[in-house]
Amino acid sequence: MKSNVLFTSAACLAATLGAFAAHAQDEVVVEETTSIVTEVPCKTHYYSTSADNWFIQIGAGINSPFMENHLANGKEKHHITVGYNFAFGKWMSPYVGWRLSFLGGPLHWDNDGFEKAKYVSGNFDIMWDMFNSFHGVNSRRVFSIVPFVGLGGTFTWDYKPNHGNIIDNDGSRKGNSWTLPVSAGIQLRFRLCKYVDFFAEGRAQFHGDNFNNYAYGRPVDINISAMGGFSFNIGGADFRSYNPCDYLSYINNLNNQVNDLRGALATTAAALAVAESQLPCPEVTEVAAVVDEGPEIPLMATVRFTINSSRITEQEIVNVYNIAEWMKANPEQNVAIAGYADKNTGTSKYNMDLSKRRAQAVYDVLVNKYGVNPDRLAIQAEGSDVQPYDVNNWNRIVIFNVAE
Repeated sequence: MKSNVLFTSAACLAATLGAFAAHAQDEVVVEETTSIVTEVPCKTHYYSTSADNWFIQIGAGINSPFMENHLANGKEKHHITVGYNFAFGKWMSPYVGWRLSFLGGPLHWDNDGFEKAKYVSGNFDIMWDMFNSFHGVNSRRVFSIVPFVGLGGTFTWDYKPNHGNIIDNDGSRKGNSWTLPVSAGIQLRFRLCKYVDFFAEGRAQFHGDNFNNYAYGRPVDINISAMGGFSFNIGGADFRSYNPCDYLSYINNLNNQVNDLRGALATTAAALAVAESQLPCPEVTEVAAVVDEGPEIPLMATVRFTINSSRITEQEIVNVYNIAEWMKANPEQNVAIAGYADKNTGTSKYNMDLSKRRAQAVYDVLVNKYGVNPDRLAIQAEGSDVQPYDVNNWNRIVIFNVAE
């Protein structure tokens, strides 16, 4: 009886396969999705959050005024005095920034006798990073040249002795003055680390003729200042970037995978239809079989990283979220987090550590932010000896695999 059942089952299976082969050749049609090929401007865009790229500058230096500066013998003599500088501002892009800069200190000059005063000046400056504009954006550049121009207001007071020729409303000589200078200068910036720069800059302020309480001779009074100090970058001086073209090939590759899955689905549907057409078949006693699960099955979600970075960007965090949701929906499944690095950048030893940091970053988000049980996760550092993709910069990636 058992032999008859097996023979009948084999005949039924043979008929099913034969009918399926003929049916598949005649009727299986897979509608392919057209690959995404579009003209996108391949330009890198830079951006930062509202809290990034603010800075505070503190410095000191010297002042030297150029105005009605005459000794009794008719020659000019210029005095140098100490000056102080404080500023704060923000880089709106890698190329342009602004700041509010405050200067102050004593002024000395000769006008048929030694005279002095004190001044304080506030300026709104527009700053331009020449090297980022002409040589490409590089947040780690050690040296930069930054020209700037500004508008401001200056208050000068405590003229001693007050020999000025500008008369107040009560007929006395004025004891102070307001001017609205235009200024221009250049800053040399030396990057010490992500958070601190050393700077040295020179500025020329062009004031009205009443800057020193004298109005004759030179129509414009000029104050030259040279300052040096430190700039503290709040949150670090860096910009995030993206290029729309970076993802087109990746999207097309995923689209091809979708087409393959559609083809497999259509083939499976055809096989199911043929099998159902052969029903009923004789019942066959089920025999447990050992199934070789084969290698780890890669999941569709991945997490991409920028060069030499293990920070998960805002664009990629959604893929970590999707894996967390998948694991919640499949509580019996464990996942291996495999980190990779681009072999064209960095040594093999460094890339091994970088790939481990990338996998660890994803692990930390899954556990600490999305509450995944750490016992269900395993970290794999593949370094750059293994390159899952032909395009090198695609290999700055973490890939998820179903694991035991």
